[in-house]
Amino acid sequence: MTPTVVVHRDPEALAHATADRLVTALVEAQAERRSASLVLAGGTVAVATLAAVARSPRRTDVDWRQVDVWWGDERYVERGSSERNERQAREALLDHVDVDPARVHPMGALDGADGDDVDAAAARYAAELAAAAPHGQGVPVFDVVLLGMGSDGHTASIFPESPAAHDERPVTGVHGSPKPPPTRLTLGFSALCSAHEVWLLAAGQEKAFAVALGLSGAGRVQLPAVGVQGRRQTLWLLDEAAAGDLPPTLRRL
Repeated sequence: MTPTVVVHRDPEALAHATADRLVTALVEAQAERRSASLVLAGGTVAVATLAAVARSPRRTDVDWRQVDVWWGDERYVERGSSERNERQAREALLDHVDVDPARVHPMGALDGADGDDVDAAAARYAAELAAAAPHGQGVPVFDVVLLGMGSDGHTASIFPESPAAHDERPVTGVHGSPKPPPTRLTLGFSALCSAHEVWLLAAGQEKAFAVALGLSGAGRVQLPAVGVQGRRQTLWLLDEAAAGDLPPTLRRL
């Protein structure tokens, strides 16, 4: 499926537009079947998007008690660390809306049940996903997977040419990440691609080369961001700088 590319003026406009799009997607999912399921990401623009949702008057259109919240990846550090994607998401959004704690599913932490065994923590999260999945499926069908992309083309904690880029398990432990901290948890392609919609956020000129490479036919091992596709729709949501190397025919304002 060819991604749809949407370009916004700057990172702030990108975050605000994505926040509005996210509220709409959650409202529509709940209108269809009462609940909604969301996978969150770390990164500057993703966190800014969550903060924009928290500030939006439209946030009350969502029944947050009926939203299941998961994470695409996590830094395997102590639970209270400022490096945790979970903490950033809570501070930006989840602490400001009436979520059901039982429906918020953070990934494991270094000071959690599995200690320093990140692979055991990955297996534990995979079991949690399976318990929430429809009968016969290994993972839930997420409504929206929100992801960022690094300048090297990584997404979640799947880095180019890494073992995770070849791994078909729904969750995997990451050892020796090229970006600190070195130990992480990540959903794999099989889990991320179960979503109805995948939204990939990228802002800044340093992302332009990877964006252009990804939209010109690169493979998922070389550029993992291209390996994540939604069942219904895949959106690459960019600012002007990140879209700077794209031909005009690929842009939609």
